[in-house]
Amino acid sequence: MLGRTASGLFWMFRQLERSENTARLVEAGMRMALTRAASGENEWASVVTTAGAGDAYRETHDGYDADRVIDFLLRDKRNPSSVLNLFEAARNNARMVRTALTREVWENVNEGWLILKDALARPVPSSHLPDVLSLIRRRSALVRGSWNGTALRNDIYCFARLGTRIERADNTARILDVKYYVLLPSTSNVGSSLDNVQWESILRSASAARSFNWLFGGETTPMKIAEFLTLNAQMPRSLRFCTSDYVRALDTLCELYGERSDSRLLAHALNEDLAGQTIEAVFKTGLHEFLGGFIMRNNALSLQIENDYRFNA
Repeated sequence: MLGRTASGLFWMFRQLERSENTARLVEAGMRMALTRAASGENEWASVVTTAGAGDAYRETHDGYDADRVIDFLLRDKRNPSSVLNLFEAARNNARMVRTALTREVWENVNEGWLILKDALARPVPSSHLPDVLSLIRRRSALVRGSWNGTALRNDIYCFARLGTRIERADNTARILDVKYYVLLPSTSNVGSSLDNVQWESILRSASAARSFNWLFGGETTPMKIAEFLTLNAQMPRSLRFCTSDYVRALDTLCELYGERSDSRLLAHALNEDLAGQTIEAVFKTGLHEFLGGFIMRNNALSLQIENDYRFNA
């Protein structure tokens, strides 16, 4: 496969995943802001930070009120990571690799872009925000569902899968990291009802609240939630699940192409480290340090994939 085609697939699915994750972050910000009697500025600042848009936001804004943050993350053209810009970039990549996509996938990407362009043509009033966020998640899910239902399980599928899992792992790690160090107002709140509400909001932002309750019977503690989102091998948005899945994708690529890659070695090392980890050891050495290290290694893997498969060739 041409490196340009592999790159288009990889980034198309990263951009779709990121647009959905941004909608989930905005929803989490809404829920957490409701737990505060004050303005909720800390919550909205943490949402911008988690989205990786802090620098871009501060260039044009001097405060973190809900209306400005939501508009910036959903539709601001000056924010390259806004939902509108991400979906447009995904559509452009889809058009570039059109011959590698099934008809159903292309139609869902194109239709999704047209629908979101109309829905986000103007600032979203608070009364309509839940519906708009649901629409964003639904349009991304339609693309992913049509892809999983119609795509051949070949190298094309592997590059799309890599993009989705690397982006999803990065997002889960960033949500947890920001929660632990930014959202909680002080150490006196650890274990309080406020702390628990915020941790539960993180579960909802990862669509993990129901599955967490099935597994733990509603026993909500920061350590159990952190374990569920990092080390649980069955949770589709956990770090462990994502690394296991991109290991399988890279193994398949190496088998199809008849050659080993450095990115495969990096992925296996990261996955094995997570498999041998315990949440007690993570908290003992520091959740922030653990997550920061994971984010760095996940990013390094992404860059190595680009190099190994000549995305810029």
